Amino acid sequence: MDAYALLIAATLNAGTVLALAALGLLINEKAGIVNLGAEGMMLCAAIAGFAAVVHTGSDWAGFAAGIGAGALLAAVFGVLVIWLNTNQYATGLALSLFGLGFSAFAGIAYVQEKLPERAQFVLPVLGDLPLIGPALFRHHPLVYGAMALVAGLIWFLYRSRAGLVLRAVGESPESAHALGYPVRLIRWLAVVAGGGLCGLAGAYISVVYTPLWVEGMVAGKGWIALALTTFATWRPARVLLGAYLFGGVTMLQFHLQGIGVEVPSQFLTMLPYLATIVVLALISRNPTWIRVNMPASLGKPFFPGS
Repeated sequence: MDAYALLIAATLNAGTVLALAALGLLINEKAGIVNLGAEGMMLCAAIAGFAAVVHTGSDWAGFAAGIGAGALLAAVFGVLVIWLNTNQYATGLALSLFGLGFSAFAGIAYVQEKLPERAQFVLPVLGDLPLIGPALFRHHPLVYGAMALVAGLIWFLYRSRAGLVLRAVGESPESAHALGYPVRLIRWLAVVAGGGLCGLAGAYISVVYTPLWVEGMVAGKGWIALALTTFATWRPARVLLGAYLFGGVTMLQFHLQGIGVEVPSQFLTMLPYLATIVVLALISRNPTWIRVNMPASLGKPFFPGS
């Protein structure tokens, strides 16, 4: 049973990375902005967070550096697509390519670096329970923080005035502008907030998930997070469930290898990406369902006064 407890624990750990990034992208898309640069932002945040921990010894400094790196790149992206009206898709792809190259260059000096000894987190009493203790109650605080973030985001989007305004901007920026709301500023703030969460996900990878720096270590998780928003039909709770689903598929390869199942390693490695393609293909068979849930102005530029 210990093997299954470890699989559940690894699933929650891997799912946290995807959940944080996908929730950030969800905020972007609720405001009507598509950011394909998640992979690049996460890579830059991963090296920023890792370097911060190497120099300060503090994980929380690493998370702050990751958030800052992601928010900064997202802020530049936001200026380009919101005020200069560059193509959202092309600009996002350019950001991903930039992040891939810049992180590789900046990380050269950190390839051989090691982080301080990792702290072990165990919830009192609950962490000592058989099976469910190791599976559910011995995680880094950010694992539980991602769950709390989902609850907070649900309240923000559907119960707060600011969240309702954000959704209104995503549905009809022209109407929101006519009512006097600063549509471009709201979209930019949403993009920056989303970038900060992608940055936190990137820092989590290099500081907690796999505490080291390797070029390209995000390994497509930014793209999976992007697909998760569609998979979840832009609902925060579904994003979390989808993140754990894909996290479980990712960890399944190691579990199968551990119990001696003879499956080609190449097939196991491609499982998360194959699952992403299959899920998106199934969802795309019902375009009406997507259209009903998708923010109406998603990916469309807004020109005040036009």
